[in-house]
Amino acid sequence: MTRYLTRRLAHAALLLLAVSVFSFALLQLAPGDFFAPLKLNPQISARTVEGLRAQYGLDRPWPVRYGHWLRGVFHGDLGPSFAYNSPVAPLLAVRARNTLLLTGTAMLWAWLIAIPLGIVSAVRRGKWSDRAGGVVTSALLTIPDLVLFLAILLLAVRSGWFPTGGMVSTAFGELSGRGRAMDIAYHLFLPALALAIATLPALVRHIRSAMIEVLQAPFIRAARAHGISEYRVLLRYALPVAANPLISLFGFSVATMLSASLLVEVILSWPGIGPLLLEAILAKDVYVVLGTVMLSSVFLVLGNLVADLLLFAVDPRIRMES
Repeated sequence: MTRYLTRRLAHAALLLLAVSVFSFALLQLAPGDFFAPLKLNPQISARTVEGLRAQYGLDRPWPVRYGHWLRGVFHGDLGPSFAYNSPVAPLLAVRARNTLLLTGTAMLWAWLIAIPLGIVSAVRRGKWSDRAGGVVTSALLTIPDLVLFLAILLLAVRSGWFPTGGMVSTAFGELSGRGRAMDIAYHLFLPALALAIATLPALVRHIRSAMIEVLQAPFIRAARAHGISEYRVLLRYALPVAANPLISLFGFSVATMLSASLLVEVILSWPGIGPLLLEAILAKDVYVVLGTVMLSSVFLVLGNLVADLLLFAVDPRIRMES
């Protein structure tokens, strides 16, 4: 177990290092920087702009700046934000909490819905309910996430049933503890629902395929021949055997959920890392962009690491190889 975990952590560290180098180098290829628009202001001298660039180290070669940034990372310093005039780490901490709340809720909903739907679809393979479900999932897969999120936003605006932005109401500070929780849940429902719908079709199809393969196995036919109830056959025998590809799917679904969450946060005005990333890109606030990219990469690596540990726990073949 220790050697397996150490190897996975080493791979994760190398991956994050490669992402940081590539992202930092890519950001340097973009023309201009945060202080370039100041040169267009006749009231600000060129010497002042150069002094600001020197103050933040933007006049140094990018490998030197990357080394300085990397040393700061080991001390919890992700660099300065030019736009907010503050360290990047506190900005990301608040936004990351909001993004984790959104993606965690959406992922829980998506899997709780996808597992029974996938199992029922596999059991009723070829019947009208399975075909109807296939039509619905195919239709959802063909709809771009942007169109889906805009349609949900339009529904919220036209109906007035749900708030169209923000995480809390204006009177949030006057509410009780339970009232605050209900207010956050009220604002969370729509973006979490949009994110769950965006990832649900792929999950249902993968669970259906995994269950169909297992239900055709000889030991399932033998269990049914012994008179074991269908409910027990599905949950006690078929689902654990199909768990391996589903656990691997969990790791990939984290990446899908994170990429879709950035878009849904921007469209539905959820105060996560998505709007912060968009603002930083437009303002060329490089350390905020880099910190957001690295934070998303850490979330992705942790999701895959959890999937690897679950596979190690449930699959004796992996333990034997390790």
